[in-house]
Amino acid sequence: MFMGSGLVVSVAYIDPGNWGTNIGGGSSFNYNLLWVIWMASGMAMLFQYLSGKIGIAGYSLAELIRIRIKNKRMVFLYWILAEFAILATDLAEFLGIVVAMNLLFNIPLIWGAYIASAEVLLFLFLTSKKFRILEKAFMGFVGIIGLVFVYEVIITKPDFTPILIHSVKPMLNKESILIAVGIIGATVMPHALFVHSWLIKNKTINPIFKDKFKVLKYHLVDNVFSLTIAGFINAAMLIMAAAAFYQVAEVATLSEAYKTLIPLFGKFAAVGFAVALLSAGISSSITGTLAGQSIMDGLTGFKISVFTRRIITRVINIIPITIAILIGMEPLKILIYSQTVLSFLIPLPLIPIIIFTANKEIMGDLVNKKSTTIITIIFASVILMFNFYLLYSLFF
Repeated sequence: MFMGSGLVVSVAYIDPGNWGTNIGGGSSFNYNLLWVIWMASGMAMLFQYLSGKIGIAGYSLAELIRIRIKNKRMVFLYWILAEFAILATDLAEFLGIVVAMNLLFNIPLIWGAYIASAEVLLFLFLTSKKFRILEKAFMGFVGIIGLVFVYEVIITKPDFTPILIHSVKPMLNKESILIAVGIIGATVMPHALFVHSWLIKNKTINPIFKDKFKVLKYHLVDNVFSLTIAGFINAAMLIMAAAAFYQVAEVATLSEAYKTLIPLFGKFAAVGFAVALLSAGISSSITGTLAGQSIMDGLTGFKISVFTRRIITRVINIIPITIAILIGMEPLKILIYSQTVLSFLIPLPLIPIIIFTANKEIMGDLVNKKSTTIITIIFASVILMFNFYLLYSLFF
């Protein structure tokens, strides 16, 4: 009964933003950035575990930030930055749905941007039922995405020797740092760090979850299982892109990836690619909305229905999507840039997570061991180093 929150969060790790960075990384740099996916997935697993611990302690991350900061102006600024992260996330998810509709049904992107807004009706249906229904729907979405990429990897017949080598051998330069930072932003997503504590807190309200240490064990298993699957799907995306496109065909767009798959591996492979993209866009947009709800509730105390919030977010993002389509900006580039922005916003939830989970006054018996805090700080420092390296490569 407890399992499922990790699955809802894991969808954020295989959203269309991940498609952009992973396909861009594989098609441009072969398997060279595979180690970044494994590294980012490991970091995300630890960070999500700590976010869930905050929920088990009885808080959501956002409300705890409001309680500890106290200064209303600072809290408002925090909320604005957090909402910016939600918009950047939803932009990628929305775009994924639009592109998938174009690939599957040949709907022009500009019309797809408005038709895709009807996704809010599916969102209303899923979230109006019991949360277990939503979790089961997510099992279906993740299952579709996972099966598609298992199939794609099998038919592209990758060379497993370089896969093993580049899984552990770091390779990075000024040309690949943008994609690498995008992979980190698409994996260690700020909104997912916010929402996990909120999901766990709401679940542990049930009196059957009184034993916090027992709940913590359930959370650990759920977290590791769900994010391991997400990590392997991400790796499969990059492996497929490297095996199918690197030095075979220049793939600069998602549409080119789709069209290139047809002569190389058949229509079924291309359709599967597009169906999985659609599943990723729909499911991750639901997680994004739940994250936005948790942030608004926690930081401002202002409550609106999740359906209303979904409409507002979608309407806001129609504007930049429409502008980008009209000026001919390539969706794959938008996906990569949006995920790069997210990497710079990771400290927003991560720094409070590190501070709060190390505070015995807040966490009680669930407080982190010193070794856990040290490892978390090291991981956070690595992310900052990647971000600084990208800035350096852009200006020097």
